[in-house]
Amino acid sequence: MSYTLAALLGTVGAVLVDLFVLRTRLVRRAVFWATYPIIIGFQLLSNGILTGRHIVIYDPAAIVGWRIAYAPVEDLFFGFAMVLLTLSVWVWLGRRGVQREPRAGEGSALLRRLLDR
Repeated sequence: MSYTLAALLGTVGAVLVDLFVLRTRLVRRAVFWATYPIIIGFQLLSNGILTGRHIVIYDPAAIVGWRIAYAPVEDLFFGFAMVLLTLSVWVWLGRRGVQREPRAGEGSALLRRLLDR
């Protein structure tokens, strides 16, 4: 399987999970698309460093060949899928009341000690 095909399948899979499995529908929200450029900026920065310095090298036969900031365009699809799937699961768990301790707003034990002084 080529990197391009894997990136496209991952993107389609993440969108399907968001829309039909978890039903969080993040891709239908304006706030998701309004904040996504921030993620793309940092993704291009890190990809540019890793591929521009030849820390990560891609097989030219496995990618389309289009590059943005040294990285193959397929990396943007993988990044999108990763972020979307992570946020979808996070929202889905939050809707079900799954939450770790401390709860949001309570802060850590260290913060409580500092505030008690």
